Amino acid sequence: MKLLWRALMKFLVGFALLSGLIFLPAGTFAYPHAWLFFAVLFLPMLLLGIFLYRKQPQLLEKRLSHREKEKTQQGVIALSALMFPAGFVIAALDFRFSWSVVPTWCVIAASISFLLGYAMYAEVMRENAFLSRTVEVQQNQYVIDTGLYGVVRHPMYLATLLMFLPLSLILGSLWGLIPFSLYPIILVVRLLDEEKMLMASLDGYATYCQKVKYHLIPLIW
Repeated sequence: MKLLWRALMKFLVGFALLSGLIFLPAGTFAYPHAWLFFAVLFLPMLLLGIFLYRKQPQLLEKRLSHREKEKTQQGVIALSALMFPAGFVIAALDFRFSWSVVPTWCVIAASISFLLGYAMYAEVMRENAFLSRTVEVQQNQYVIDTGLYGVVRHPMYLATLLMFLPLSLILGSLWGLIPFSLYPIILVVRLLDEEKMLMASLDGYATYCQKVKYHLIPLIW
């Protein structure tokens, strides 16, 4: 019950914070793109949370804990904590003052990209029981090199890229792309620092990197 309460509180607090970041600068609740974003974000999140609570509560516990200890990762988290609110506020102001117009087909494509990323995210959680929100090597952890991990070294980060890059388009804003375009840079910094740690601390990871060449995007990098 304690785990259920923590997960529920995180869900409600996240909903409340996002509502404030989006609807307050928008100046209205009559913001259809925002409700679309809430639907593609919170409905899958709720379903995934219920599944993890019933089937993999230990993994849910790890996903609720995200206190980084390493300085580089703390910096990454700090930058993310600035980027996301800035992106949401700018997108909401864009809607309020009609700074830009995003074609409907683009909003639909961005929403599909987000949902595909979420599906990939769920698959990564199924494949990797050691998945944590913090960069660490856990007790009895071993290298996973099958499934999506046989294609790229960091499929979870690829999933978040599909989700977060088109966020402002789902919200109907072109100007919001500016802060969200920083996400790939933040992600690469986190990824390379994580690989450095895994090379030093996780048996077999160096061999895995020789086998799987691509860090993030198949056939590119």
